[in-house]
Amino acid sequence: MSTIYMIAEMAWSHDGKVALAERIARGAAAAGANALSIHVTHMPDYMVRHYGAGPGRVSAGKDVKPVYDYLSGINLSFDDWRKVAATARAAGLDVIVMPNDAKSLEFAATLPPQAYVLSAACFEELDFIAAVGRAGLPVYLRVGGATLGEIETAVNTLRRAGNARVTLLYGHQNYPTKVEDTNLSFLATLMHTFGLPVGIADHIDADDDFALIAPLLAVPLGISCIEKHLTHDRGKKGEDFESALNPDELRRLVTHVRKAERALGNAVAVGLDESSARYRAVARKRLVAARDIRAGAKVGMDDLIAKRADEGVSPILRETLIGRTAQRDIARDQGITLDLFAPAR
Repeated sequence: MSTIYMIAEMAWSHDGKVALAERIARGAAAAGANALSIHVTHMPDYMVRHYGAGPGRVSAGKDVKPVYDYLSGINLSFDDWRKVAATARAAGLDVIVMPNDAKSLEFAATLPPQAYVLSAACFEELDFIAAVGRAGLPVYLRVGGATLGEIETAVNTLRRAGNARVTLLYGHQNYPTKVEDTNLSFLATLMHTFGLPVGIADHIDADDDFALIAPLLAVPLGISCIEKHLTHDRGKKGEDFESALNPDELRRLVTHVRKAERALGNAVAVGLDESSARYRAVARKRLVAARDIRAGAKVGMDDLIAKRADEGVSPILRETLIGRTAQRDIARDQGITLDLFAPAR
């Protein structure tokens, strides 16, 4: 099994502060993440000013202000993102960019990132999808809220643009996601339908312990990556806090994922490892004498018994010993070995 790629998604949890964004980046690295995913946005090209406020559009408690005004107030500039990306790379992280508009895509190419994310907002913007594909970098295609037909169209658009390095990133797109809406079984459907790597980007309430368990359930399904929202301090309830882990929680998740990978091991049948062979030698029963057996006596079925012992042949050989003659006295509970009996004729 390949090592699962762990992505810490910053989204808007920086609340418009470069220092917080850099703190989150360093927290992701300290937690053992492989990459930091950032959202780069040029607001005038991304959203109309009269885009409505209301539940589900931004984090709870922030949904009373016009969304454009609210997000503009916490949006980092392109120059800000250069600083954050440099901090992330210095900490040993790959940088993955989700450009939300054409100008952001043009800027992102100057960083440059290790991969792009295509957001749900851009899913039917085929010219933009093609432009991302032509950039020639791996693409994480968010498929939450998309039909199979829409996914097929997006994937084919990327392929026609010359990009076949596509990973489908599945996660229910409400914040936080109800456990029953997580639908991990759909991961297998995506794998079988499209023959592409598939990852999970779940959005379960981060205050629920299950937020650290659900991704582990996806590991044996063969996922290639796990993306989790990350913040600096969920208790402050900044933007995107609902499903965002704190750095110490992400560290526990990464540790659990690495252990899960080791626990799953290899499906290919191989010889017994040293510990299994040792356990087998200690735990399995062996043939011993059920009673004292005199030299010259023919061994009957009732003369042999299987018990846990340090010496003696496998009980599977019991039938082959019946009727053979003991060459010397054998004490009760003595381990039965083939040299104790005259050769079979």
